[in-house]
Amino acid sequence: MTRVVFWEKPGCAGNAKQQALLRASGHELEIRDLLAEPWSADRLRRFFGDRPVAEWFNRQAPCIKSGALRPETLTDSEALAAMIAEPLLIRRPLLEALGRREVGFDPPTIAAWIGLSDPSASVGEGCARIGAARCRP
Repeated sequence: MTRVVFWEKPGCAGNAKQQALLRASGHELEIRDLLAEPWSADRLRRFFGDRPVAEWFNRQAPCIKSGALRPETLTDSEALAAMIAEPLLIRRPLLEALGRREVGFDPPTIAAWIGLSDPSASVGEGCARIGAARCRP
C-alpha cells in the first residue's frame, strides 16, 4: 500500500473513477482540492517533469476548448502564471507518492510507479461535466 496525495477537481466524475481504481489497488489516498490549493510556480512546475508545456493543461478547460488560450504557444512561465490564475487549466489529477510527482492519469505509468490492480483500466482524465467556468488567459 502506498500513500498517494491526489489533487482533484471536487465533483469530477473522472477523478472519482481514478480514485476508486487507486483504492481498489490498495492505496491510501489523501484527497486535496486542486482549485483551492495555494500553488506557486515552482511547486506546480515539479509535477510536469520534462513534458512539453501543452501536456500540462486540461484540454477540456473552457478557455482551451474555445480557443481563447492556446497552450502550445506559451512559455513555461506564461503557462504556470495562467494555471495559477485559473487552476481549472491544470491537467488533473496531480499525484504525489514515494517522492515522485506526476500529472494526469496514465494507468501504465501509475502501474509501474506504485502498482494498479488493473493497469489496462480505461478511466480517462478530466471531468465529463460541462461547466460555465470563466476564462482568464
